Amino acid sequence: LLGLVGFHWLFAGNVLGFLASAALVLTVALPSPKPPATQEGAWGRITRGARIYLGTPRLRGLLALNVTVAMAGAMVIVNTVVLVRAGFGLGAAELGWTLAAYGAGSMAAALAVPRLLDGVVTDRTAMMAGAGLLVAGLLLGVLVPRWSMLLPLWMLLGFGDGLVLTPSGRLLRRSAHPGDRPALFAAQFALSHACWLIAYPVAGRFGAAAGMEATFLVLAALGAVGLVAALVLWPRNDAEEVEHIHDRLPAGHAHLGDARPDPTGSVRHSHAFVIDELHQRWPR
Repeated sequence: LLGLVGFHWLFAGNVLGFLASAALVLTVALPSPKPPATQEGAWGRITRGARIYLGTPRLRGLLALNVTVAMAGAMVIVNTVVLVRAGFGLGAAELGWTLAAYGAGSMAAALAVPRLLDGVVTDRTAMMAGAGLLVAGLLLGVLVPRWSMLLPLWMLLGFGDGLVLTPSGRLLRRSAHPGDRPALFAAQFALSHACWLIAYPVAGRFGAAAGMEATFLVLAALGAVGLVAALVLWPRNDAEEVEHIHDRLPAGHAHLGDARPDPTGSVRHSHAFVIDELHQRWPR
């Protein structure tokens, strides 16, 4: 739209879009799961989502991937206008088309990922591939001499962004009971935005002080750190059902109905494992 109309009309269109979104939300019956009944105090309830998040290996990997997404996204959001207007000397229309290329890549990933995840690849594989594309795209940014080459690069970054972010909702859902999911999604929102809080000033300050080439390299390096951390923190064998032992539950507890004795004197069983009141730590 920015390629066809001015900024003021674009903001007016956004207002209409938000009103239409609110109207659509009102037509949907949203689930309202009850939070678990616990004896936690106010601080425990506030931090519950973050404790589940940081206690789950796949979500620790997601947090590291959020670092990579934030670095690439900050380059796009903060410095697109600098590259297009100051770097290439172009106008608002070209700026709009550049951002549209990034959005088109993101939408292409969002449309393709559900089919990819339907028995073709795992969440982990798709998200790691997306993070790899983001790091590679930032490195390629050093080699872009003109605007026509920036468009496919921004589309590549958008596609990598979508590959990482689209499966994240599935990841969060399988990592908590329904009653804990609102707290877990809130933790994802807060922790991912902490990554953006770091990425925005890095992209802006390095861009102003050292130029765009150095900024691409710095953000690529930080994004690579996030990718490597994710590969380490998120095990390749991420089974949903995890065998584990209970050594603190009393005999006859309802949760131990299918458990079997362990040589250590504890009881062992397996089920879809999430962090909750009965499972405070992820089993090794």
